[in-house]
Amino acid sequence: MKAYMKSTKEVLKQLKVDPSHGLTKEMLEANKATYGENTLIEEQKESLLRMVLGELSNFLNLLLIAAAIVSIVASGHLTDGLFIIAIVILNTGLSVFQERKANNAVEALKSMSAPKAKVLRDGKTVEVASTELTVGDIVLVEAGDYIPADIRFLETTNLKIDESALTGESVSVGKDDTFVSEEEIGIGDRENMGYMSTIVTYGRAKGIITSIGMETEIGKIATMLNEVDDEMTPLQKKIDRLGKLLGTVSIVVVVIIFLVGFIYNAIGFREFGILELFMVSVTLAVAAIPEGLPTVITVVLSLGMRKMAKKNAIVKELNAVETLGSTTVISSDKTGTLTQNKMVVTRLFDNENLYEVTGNGYEFEGEIKGESDALNKLIEIGGLCNDASIEEDNLIGDPTELALVTLLGKSGQNPTELRQKHKRIDEYPFDSDRKRMSTLHQVDKRQLLYTKGAPDELLNVCSHYLYKGEVKPIDKKYKDVIKLANQGMARDALRVLGFAYKEVDTYNDIEAEESNLIFVGLVGIIDPPREEVKDAIKICHRAGIRVVMITGDHKITASAIGKELGIIEDEKYAIDGTELNHLSDDELVEKVKVTNVFARVSPHHKVRIVKALQQAGEISSMTGDGVNDAPALKQANIGVAMGITGTDVSKEAADMVLMDDNFTTIVDAVKEGRVIYTNIRKFVGYLVSCNVGEVLLIFVAMLIGWGSPLMPIQILWINLVTDSFPAFALGLEKEEPGIMEREPIDPEASIIDKMMGIAIGFQAVFLTIAVLTSYYIGHEIIGGHQYMGQTFAFITIITGELFRAYSARSESITIFKMNPFDNKYVNYSSLFGFGLLIIVLFVPGINDLFKTNVSLQFSHLLIAFGLGALPLFGGEMAKFFKV
Repeated sequence: MKAYMKSTKEVLKQLKVDPSHGLTKEMLEANKATYGENTLIEEQKESLLRMVLGELSNFLNLLLIAAAIVSIVASGHLTDGLFIIAIVILNTGLSVFQERKANNAVEALKSMSAPKAKVLRDGKTVEVASTELTVGDIVLVEAGDYIPADIRFLETTNLKIDESALTGESVSVGKDDTFVSEEEIGIGDRENMGYMSTIVTYGRAKGIITSIGMETEIGKIATMLNEVDDEMTPLQKKIDRLGKLLGTVSIVVVVIIFLVGFIYNAIGFREFGILELFMVSVTLAVAAIPEGLPTVITVVLSLGMRKMAKKNAIVKELNAVETLGSTTVISSDKTGTLTQNKMVVTRLFDNENLYEVTGNGYEFEGEIKGESDALNKLIEIGGLCNDASIEEDNLIGDPTELALVTLLGKSGQNPTELRQKHKRIDEYPFDSDRKRMSTLHQVDKRQLLYTKGAPDELLNVCSHYLYKGEVKPIDKKYKDVIKLANQGMARDALRVLGFAYKEVDTYNDIEAEESNLIFVGLVGIIDPPREEVKDAIKICHRAGIRVVMITGDHKITASAIGKELGIIEDEKYAIDGTELNHLSDDELVEKVKVTNVFARVSPHHKVRIVKALQQAGEISSMTGDGVNDAPALKQANIGVAMGITGTDVSKEAADMVLMDDNFTTIVDAVKEGRVIYTNIRKFVGYLVSCNVGEVLLIFVAMLIGWGSPLMPIQILWINLVTDSFPAFALGLEKEEPGIMEREPIDPEASIIDKMMGIAIGFQAVFLTIAVLTSYYIGHEIIGGHQYMGQTFAFITIITGELFRAYSARSESITIFKMNPFDNKYVNYSSLFGFGLLIIVLFVPGINDLFKTNVSLQFSHLLIAFGLGALPLFGGEMAKFFKV
């Protein structure tokens, strides 16, 4: 039922309810049976077991589990396998913890519902639990009450409702039961409706419930939240593809090794036993999988979360840290994010001239650029016909009135002293019918009526105007002047108020005195853009990121702000909710490619916009603070909620919370996301090149009939311990120059691109040459012990990995053009790695476990360590091959 398009009589007739009597007991039961319960239904959550099984089915985890089982069976002991199983358990636990923590948006939505409501039943006013309400109930509300369901107002008295939870706009909306719309309009324009979970800020009303539970506007938001499917992040997709690639490579290589072994046996080149072939295959399987990769990614993303938290961005989802780096579109709410969320007077008109006003926020610092009698009178009216107050950091009152108090302060007057000097005698509060407010004051032995309100309505009750200190009668020419001044301010997104006064000799009723007023002038008020946002948007544009404004404001206001911030150049790049309604999904996909301002949008519109951006191939970040934003926040690749003004619902639905509600913090977070992704590429390349090098090493050694130069436990030690610490260190690398001058990260591109593939190839070849040479020297030239060759190979590959970490610090800049030692974490990890190597080589018991107790001499160490420098040169040579 579109009740806002029907008169009160039509609604009552359709629902068959007497407004003076309410529902009867029989009607109540019948309606409950028809419409159900007035409650929000939450989607059934996934069980803990299903979450765990879902994580374990991740391809990389399956590979690790398979490697652990094969390792345990082949080696006959648990040590190797338990290392790998521990990694799987750690990563599964962290992922499940994050997932269970994330999804409480509908639960938070339910907590906003009114617990009780006053309702008329069988001719009596009773208070019932809001869950017991049904369609057709006659509800009574007053200031301070939450609206318990969607209602069509039947009677209103000075009613104002804070609908920011639904529309995002902070100014309370006046309501009028006589209003009837002839066409479909947005929620913010439906003056005859009240919506579930919004709050009455002024006045009282009677209304009839037209929708309950999931059929309310809030219920529709809950439905959208339940319907949003969680998608894999770009990083998760890339790591999943990498796992499948490595798994496929390891299987292919193992099959080839078995074939080579059988062929060699058949031609008599060398005899390989089945057990030996199996052990070499196990070694290859272990070598092909970067066992430490999941842990390193988890830790680096966690450290990224901590770093972002210090910059006022609380990231709730680990993988959201990286997704920020792939962001191509930032869709931002206007109020409080792009703007200051503080109404400021920026322009004055005194019936003759326009004046500028400087200053920000509610500070009294600023300048009124001009002076006249009418201007002084206008400022005085604004300060006295006003219920707001500013005392240091304590702000009380409506944002518009706070702006007028601030204007008075900028004029050099003290608002408190002025109000004490000119005492208020009486008042006539603002209401939606008159669209004005009046107060009566004692001013120098005279009684003056001061009035402010909508210029058109105020002008209708004025007979004269103040011009250069003289009072003149209003004529058509003057009305045209005011109309032009009003329109000019409105085009610049200013909210315009008119001001008037008159002297009152004697009066009985202030309501009767609003006539024959003297019009003084106009004030233009705006929620101005944050100064730092302009620079942040320029940074976004240089980084290939579009900024889109999505707001509940009118198109003219949104376009003006958009132009000032550099989001749009022309109004043709802006559309409103009404235009959106007439676009099909396919048409919207094309429209979002060129539209950067969306005005007068509903929650449903926001979700459609985000989906359209995603279908257009964009990685979309969406900001919001209201309940109305929650579905879009959840749908977006990165949902960003406001920490100061944001509702619990929006925070629960979001992936990230801004503690300072500032757009520039999003840009900083995107920058940090890019740095983190760049660092992830560095350590993925580092770890995978080691794995490829190990596979190539064993494969070549097998082909030339040497068997494996390394044992499974040694490879596991390299993958889990030696490589992991430099990988952690690479994850903490500082940003490279020009990180925000590059195009956004392609979410579909493989993490191992051509450039990284070349680097991996070079390093793998050089690593293979170095380790095989070391093995040959140890096994064939020096000899003297069964495991001398493997010990040499073990020393060389670890040394090569630790040296190579310095080359891996940049994919394009050589170590000769940077300070190779300015990442202290790489230095620490290298020293730690060499320390562990010494322990494995020389500590009794440990060297027996690793088969490295071979009576090494100093000259042996020089050879094995020296060959370890060779992979470093391979890594540096790869940087000269540009793709």
